[in-house]
Amino acid sequence: MVEIDSSRGVGVSPRIIAIANQKGGVGKTTTAINLATAMAATGRRVLIIDIDPQGNASTGLGVDRRTRTVTSYHVLIDEAGIDQAVIPTIIPNLSLVPSSIDLSGAEIELVDTPRREHRLAEALAGQTAYDFVLIDCPPSLNLLTLNALVAAQAVMVPLQCEFFALEGISHLVKTIERVRQAFNPGLQLHGIVLTMFDKRNNLSDMVAADVRGYFGDKVYKTVIPRNVRISEAPSHGKPVLLYDMRCAGAEAYIHLASEVLKRERELVA
Repeated sequence: MVEIDSSRGVGVSPRIIAIANQKGGVGKTTTAINLATAMAATGRRVLIIDIDPQGNASTGLGVDRRTRTVTSYHVLIDEAGIDQAVIPTIIPNLSLVPSSIDLSGAEIELVDTPRREHRLAEALAGQTAYDFVLIDCPPSLNLLTLNALVAAQAVMVPLQCEFFALEGISHLVKTIERVRQAFNPGLQLHGIVLTMFDKRNNLSDMVAADVRGYFGDKVYKTVIPRNVRISEAPSHGKPVLLYDMRCAGAEAYIHLASEVLKRERELVA
């Protein structure tokens, strides 16, 4: 299990981590949901902000689309504050700002808006109700993802163990560097998590070795395996940690949370 220790404390700004990869189907939303659940299990106050128009993080946490009356779309266009959009989830200590399909048009609506890249950062300014904020980004490097990168202090990159993995991540790393130079000097790469690892497939081992050789200790030791229970859980509106806590996928996300929290402690030590 994830070890339990004290939270960051009341009145302290949260650590904001964007979970991003411009490639779809890499386990980004699955990582956001299950990492947040494992963190919340330690007693930490966690908020997921779903800024993907597909709204998979919201669906995966059992939030019906019909109940999403105030969403991240309203936050980005300045029609609502974060606190107005937050809803509780079935997991204690875990809250959600849901998404809606309206986000698809947000980029066009904000095109002539001053400081449009800072909308999410400004909405989160002064927020102290959470220890961690995880932002689930869409699978593209658009204005929504840019808002997440400007608001965040760090980026976590889920990376599927497949042939073109390194090619895609190099582009994302360059984007992170451009955002750091232009908008957010404090933005750091928190780490890369290898997902959909198939121990029966030599390609998974080769990709993992290549990624570790290139990024070194920025790659988490924890590897998320291919696991049917991870795939089944969203259709039940539950994180895999609630759907089947004993499966290999759930155990991997518990270990990942421990590793992330350890890195966080080292950052403030």
